[in-house]
Amino acid sequence: MTTPTTSTATTATPRGATGNRLLNKVPEVTIWFWIIKILCTTVGESFADYINTTLGFGLTNTMLLFTAIFAVVLAIQFRTKRYSPFPYWLTVVVVSVTGTLYTDMLTDQQHVPLWLSSTVFSILLALVFGVWWMREGTLSIHSITTFPREAFYWLTVLVTFALGTATGDWTLQLTNWTPAQSVFLPLGLIASITLLWRFGANPVLAFWLAYILTRPLGANIGDWLASPKTATSAGEPVGLGLGTLATSLIFLSAILATVVYLSISRSDVAETHEITHEPSVTTSARKERIALGALALIAAATVTLMAWAHNQPHVTCDPTGQSETLPACQKAALTSGQTTAAVTKYEKLAQTAIAQDKTGTAAASHATVQRMRDDWDADATSLQAVDQKTWTLLDDQMDAVLKAYAIDHGKIQPAPAAEQEKQLAVLLGDLHSHRFATAGPPTG
Repeated sequence: MTTPTTSTATTATPRGATGNRLLNKVPEVTIWFWIIKILCTTVGESFADYINTTLGFGLTNTMLLFTAIFAVVLAIQFRTKRYSPFPYWLTVVVVSVTGTLYTDMLTDQQHVPLWLSSTVFSILLALVFGVWWMREGTLSIHSITTFPREAFYWLTVLVTFALGTATGDWTLQLTNWTPAQSVFLPLGLIASITLLWRFGANPVLAFWLAYILTRPLGANIGDWLASPKTATSAGEPVGLGLGTLATSLIFLSAILATVVYLSISRSDVAETHEITHEPSVTTSARKERIALGALALIAAATVTLMAWAHNQPHVTCDPTGQSETLPACQKAALTSGQTTAAVTKYEKLAQTAIAQDKTGTAAASHATVQRMRDDWDADATSLQAVDQKTWTLLDDQMDAVLKAYAIDHGKIQPAPAAEQEKQLAVLLGDLHSHRFATAGPPTG
């Protein structure tokens, strides 16, 4: 889909550089624009997973790293006087990773439900569009000729990546579709929007709708390529088994080749495109109203399809608690005797690890704490059902122990044995002094 000049013009300013104005800072929307955009969204999914999971950098550290990188590349992009393929598409690649990480941070670390993050990002996007329109009088990317408009543009791009990540993951959660199956929904929606744009839909609306939908499309393609051929746990995606690194390198290479081509041909420079191409689509108020009604029908059909898929028999929770996409299955609260036995088990494991540290057998101590972590994860939902408040207090200290041992905390170095013993002693004291309530309804 391209964004043409139409009879209801959306460009409110000249494209030439005059005074404080710049030449247009974004590319002309050609087929190359959409190809690179989808490639970038795939990299956003696979490269974020590679840094976070495969390299063990940790979600928080990865998010902070790419936030800093995003600030640097965005500053470089702002300093350019006109659209230049390398800085522009480098910024898009980085913002695709960053937007993905923001949603993952809310989902995995803050445990924000995907329906809630999708709603919040939708409201935030509407607010950004509203302020942008009230201040500038246009949302057209053909008018990114001033610093404020460029700032609004990149803020919008960041939010669309976060929103696309949340809605895409929520769709998978609701439907339990495989990545290969889930490709068809955003692909079909983009095709429908393209046909309506060709008919005469508002080009600015059509552009931003398609832009948002490329995020779940690219992410699903990335998951399909990178996911293992067999599921590692209930509800986990399956795919071609290329892995996140191979997928990232393939798509980064494709992005680089395309950007080199565009740098040489300059076919996506707006000023060049204007000279060599005639407007391909015209629209009118009547056509825009008809297209808007059609978009509403498509949205209703999409909701109906997802509701139908959600109501089909499928796995809705993971009994192992290890899935990244499904919530852990709820477990019944332990009885009073089972709770006492569980706490005693953790006391003995902590005492064993302390003794192993004192004798200098670091590997054995690490293995004991690893076993304690595994058991704690397995008992988590049952202990939470007994007493949420006590479980949370003990879970915080359990995390401090794991951090001292560099377990589940990225590539940080293990703390000295004395620090490990200290954290274990605190946990042991907490286990002695904080007893779970009698089994029954959660008290937290």
